[in-house]
Amino acid sequence: MKLPLKGIIPPIVTPLINNNEIDEPGLKKLIEHLIDGGVHGIFLLGTTGEAPNLSYKLRKDFITKACAFIDKRVPVMVGITDTCIEGSLEIAEASKNAGADALVIAPPYYIPMEQIEMVEYLENLAPQLPLPFLMYNMPSCTKLHMTLDTVKKAKELGAIGIKDSSGNMAYLYSLIEEFKDSPEFSIIAGSELFIPETIFHGGHGAVAGGANIFPRLFVDLYEASVAKDLAKISELRDKMILIETKIYNVGQYSSKYIKTIKSALSALGICNDFVASPFRKFNEAETNQIKQNIKELNF
Repeated sequence: MKLPLKGIIPPIVTPLINNNEIDEPGLKKLIEHLIDGGVHGIFLLGTTGEAPNLSYKLRKDFITKACAFIDKRVPVMVGITDTCIEGSLEIAEASKNAGADALVIAPPYYIPMEQIEMVEYLENLAPQLPLPFLMYNMPSCTKLHMTLDTVKKAKELGAIGIKDSSGNMAYLYSLIEEFKDSPEFSIIAGSELFIPETIFHGGHGAVAGGANIFPRLFVDLYEASVAKDLAKISELRDKMILIETKIYNVGQYSSKYIKTIKSALSALGICNDFVASPFRKFNEAETNQIKQNIKELNF
């Protein structure tokens, strides 16, 4: 795995038949869809992968199958965030055994942590990890917005980068500025519309959920950003805004982000749209809306 990690790294959905079984043909199709689309890496068990809603057994089965299908063609990162440190270490070990390249760590969720507690957590966890790790700043789900000092400490403990999903462009720029003299430390955006700005200012890429559906579109936007092709960026960004309107805005609840991506993939004939409990997949009307919108997008 070359450092820094760069490019478009989709946070892959977890194709499911039910709450206990992977949609194995769908997973294989999805991985080929992503690799054919030119992605630079794959992130397993991120937010889009529904990790907190999956049993440890199912998570480990998914990691093993996905890594086998990917077969070292692109780097693989695995999310190990959990409320229990032993659970994180269990998934970390399974990831190493399956052939993954790196781990991804967000703050343990439920009881809010303070910055000093996050540092203490990392001081305990990092020395026990069997693979390199990246940090994941996701304050909307974890209740902690990691400060620059916390990220600097994570780097001292071995972190090789950070994915920022705060949606705060000023914070993203501050990360890029803080680590500009550390060329092997990746600054990766979680907000899809930030891709050009991330690259222009010295960042490295994006973990983009929409790349599950349209990987080539996101790879093209990344490459246009590297080339500073402003006309191409404008054209591709208009398409991304259509994805926001036609896909992500279908449905009512916060869980719609996962549902829309799975429903779109199902409409494309790639994988099942089953969503892990406690959530449920879209109803018939929403599913039909996604199918119609996918036809209208016709990327």
